[in-house]
Amino acid sequence: MAYNLSDFVTSPEKKSSQKIAVIFKKQEMTYDALCDEVKDYGKGLLAFGLNKNDRVACYLPKQFETVISIFGPSYAGGVFVPVNPGLKHRQVAYILKDCNVRFLVTSPDRLAALKDELTDCPDLELIILTGKIPDKAIEIDQKIISYNDFLALGRDSDKTVHETIDADMAAILYTSGSTGMPKGVVLSHRNMIAGAESVASYLENSSDDMILSVLPLSFDAGLSQLTTAFSVGATVVLMNFLLPRDVIRLAVKHKITGITCVPPLWIQLAELDWPEEAVNSIRYIATTGGRMPVPVTRKFQRILSKSDIFLMYGLTEAFRSTYLPPSEVDRIPDSMGKAIPNAEIMIVREDGTVCDVGEEGELVHRGALVGLGYWNDKKRTAERYRPAPGQAAGLSNPEIAVWSGDTVKRDDDGYLYFVGRRDEMIKTSGFRTSPTELEETIFASGLVDEIAAIGVDHEQLGQAIWVVATAKGQGNLDMEAIMAYCRAEMPSYMVPHELIQWDSLPKNANGKIDHKTIAAQIKKEIQVQ
Repeated sequence: MAYNLSDFVTSPEKKSSQKIAVIFKKQEMTYDALCDEVKDYGKGLLAFGLNKNDRVACYLPKQFETVISIFGPSYAGGVFVPVNPGLKHRQVAYILKDCNVRFLVTSPDRLAALKDELTDCPDLELIILTGKIPDKAIEIDQKIISYNDFLALGRDSDKTVHETIDADMAAILYTSGSTGMPKGVVLSHRNMIAGAESVASYLENSSDDMILSVLPLSFDAGLSQLTTAFSVGATVVLMNFLLPRDVIRLAVKHKITGITCVPPLWIQLAELDWPEEAVNSIRYIATTGGRMPVPVTRKFQRILSKSDIFLMYGLTEAFRSTYLPPSEVDRIPDSMGKAIPNAEIMIVREDGTVCDVGEEGELVHRGALVGLGYWNDKKRTAERYRPAPGQAAGLSNPEIAVWSGDTVKRDDDGYLYFVGRRDEMIKTSGFRTSPTELEETIFASGLVDEIAAIGVDHEQLGQAIWVVATAKGQGNLDMEAIMAYCRAEMPSYMVPHELIQWDSLPKNANGKIDHKTIAAQIKKEIQVQ
């Protein structure tokens, strides 16, 4: 039984395994080698005075060192903080300061770009540099050591690792921070171990799987791919996303059996040709980070006719919440499914009572995957992490659940359907309108590629519905055809008031369409007019 996340790669059976654990470009790392390097990394931290629960950040794209930097701190009793390589320097420095990072592993080029921001990170003591240390000294207050020298120091260290139990902190995952500053979700070893074992069980992962790592490792779904694979001894192929075609190319090259992506990427992949080699090797595909448009799901049922499709929903605050079994995808492709194993999902009213069938309410997640709150943010923690509904009145210390802020409903069979985020619902002409429903309805027309619906303040309506979309191919949107489709398919209050074409829609660092940035840009343009 695993009590520390690093047990997934340092257990005796993994230590003795010559099976390939990670592939990066043309290089391979066995579980045996992975185990040794994780231990050397952890002991290197201890040699430099790591205290239990000290934060260790990694600011790198996906590569071997990134994987080691996730599991090495756990082994030693520290807390790893994966920093999305797509964040701006100011946001990176904010994270380092916010959670009092003492150790940072990064590359020389990233450090050179970040160095001016580090003056505001007083807790940062040591920077571990991958690759060649520049001949010209980088003028910073922190000590610098090369990654290889750091590992060598760890190999020679006789320091004892800090004892941990599964309730101890393991990680702090920061949101993408596309607008404002990101917030850090604190996860325990128990959260991450239970999450990996739950997901692996319903995906039926095994040591025979070859998992393509497309999503950022700082994104809970991307990290989950890594922990899920290692929990069963599977192989992970690291990919730093460039073009959709590269996903297919690597799937063919490595005979990939499992791929998880966010819907905007699946939409692009659905327009490409999938060679027979990929069709034959891929056992399953999965989506998370938003609801997959039904037409895209249908298309992949044809393209990857031999593959299972898992439609998943998750929360960073609880790692993963629901999935729709492949057997139900044909019947209810618009459903987010039911609770994953070892979790309970409730749909409740504002007073915490359970909603009736078809009644909209807030999704609440309870169980072993519920995180420890937001780092250094008691106010937002108290808002999102609250006592689970329906507990016995005599329970003096009630269990804490995650109140998602998402509006959901269920059908007669208990399957759940996403309606929208409470803070993103559009209130127009007295009606609550789901941006997700708007987007999916218009997408089904086949007349748009990417799409985002937002609410814009309006004196008479409360909010007006604005839709921003990209055209298929190189052409222009057929505005008249789209509006005619909307009038035919939607009630009058849902028909967009404005339809705008953009060349592309902004994405956050996890690859999801960034509604907040779009809304801010629209607001700015309105003010200029």
